[in-house]
Amino acid sequence: MSSSTLLRSARLAGGLSQVELAERTGLDQAVISRLESGAGVRFSTLRKLLSTTGNSLYLAPTNGLSADQAAIEIRSHLKKSEIHSALRTLIQLNDDLLRETGIVRGVLGLSEPSSTGNKVWDAGLAALVAWRLNDESLPLPGWVNKPERFLAKNHILTFDPADPLPEASDTPTEFLARGVLVFEETFRSV
Repeated sequence: MSSSTLLRSARLAGGLSQVELAERTGLDQAVISRLESGAGVRFSTLRKLLSTTGNSLYLAPTNGLSADQAAIEIRSHLKKSEIHSALRTLIQLNDDLLRETGIVRGVLGLSEPSSTGNKVWDAGLAALVAWRLNDESLPLPGWVNKPERFLAKNHILTFDPADPLPEASDTPTEFLARGVLVFEETFRSV
């Protein structure tokens, strides 16, 4: 997870605007904006900013894909109409979440991802993180339960029109709760 994503997520989770964070830390709002846009930041500055949002920084080694990284990749694939590649990214996130345990699994789902540009995929991403964190009784990050991560009516996470259509009984609970119909078997690695 990049420092820019971490900072933005912590600020939003703390309910702070960039201006409010700047006022509380004594930094200029333009500096906060640059840091959230990917400018390099010293560890001490990042720690100060996170502390101001009510957060601490813990490091955990992992080579797994995080939810925020997955969203970026999925958005890129969807823009190119590469639905199977978007699905592969979602499955890779699932595999990486399953490979990790405890706090490291939680860290992969912690940071709020930006939108994929598709509400069904956004809800599906939240559902997957909720499902895999619930598997280990880990606390859910607030973003997975935001209203925009739920669909008003059920939609199928479509990959191939020739595929059979999943029923509610085929769908993991967390997906169904967010209005995304998908076969649970989709996430079984081969």
